[in-house]
Amino acid sequence: MQSVDRAITVLEILAQHGEAGVTEIAAELGVHKSTAFRLVGALERRGLVEQPGLRGKYQLGFGIIRLAGTMAAGLDLTQQSRRVCEDLASDLGETVNIAIPSGDMVVNIDQVRGASAVVSQNWIGRQNPLHSTSTGKVLLAHMRPTDQRRILRGRLERLTPDTITDPDVLRAEIEEILERGYATAVEELEVGLNAVAAPIRGLTGEVIAALSASGPSYRMDRDKLDTIGETVTKAAMEISIRMGHMESPGD
Repeated sequence: MQSVDRAITVLEILAQHGEAGVTEIAAELGVHKSTAFRLVGALERRGLVEQPGLRGKYQLGFGIIRLAGTMAAGLDLTQQSRRVCEDLASDLGETVNIAIPSGDMVVNIDQVRGASAVVSQNWIGRQNPLHSTSTGKVLLAHMRPTDQRRILRGRLERLTPDTITDPDVLRAEIEEILERGYATAVEELEVGLNAVAAPIRGLTGEVIAALSASGPSYRMDRDKLDTIGETVTKAAMEISIRMGHMESPGD
């Protein structure tokens, strides 16, 4: 916890002074230069600080803007998507969620329950692995190839007997997701729970979030997932347009 606290303090120092060298940072932290150098190095690798010149001075990096932008986009996203989510939940009778990337996880930022939802589970704020959820698979399919390869090389935790943990099988599913435009999760996060998700795009066409519909497997069975997928995809495109995306024939 001490390292985390010190790292946050480094960011606060740079925010206050605009730029600072390792010696200055160490002095304000009250630590040895080597400790300050390790802290700054870790933040630099994450893009949270950067060294723009050769003077040994550091400043806040564009990673800070990315994090802040994600939060701002998330707030705007929930506003722009709310009516669409309510209509979709009403149409399907199932629970609808909006999810965004959170590091190597996916986090739900908004939820609307349909009339048929039997369990009043609140998914807002819950983080889940990318590979075990429909929203996570959508985000995984559209992320940068280098990040995608890194995640597929990592540990893919088995949460249920049906969770996909074989990287090759997951790669093949990613190709299917890109081809058909939506992802499914059949009892891969929780036994008895199925879901379908489609990408939400931003102004420049990048995938910024995912829209999902989830429900019990006895009601959202495999035979219905394609039809539900088409409905969710249309709703996701409506949200994308509200976020400034211009629909093209390839979408």
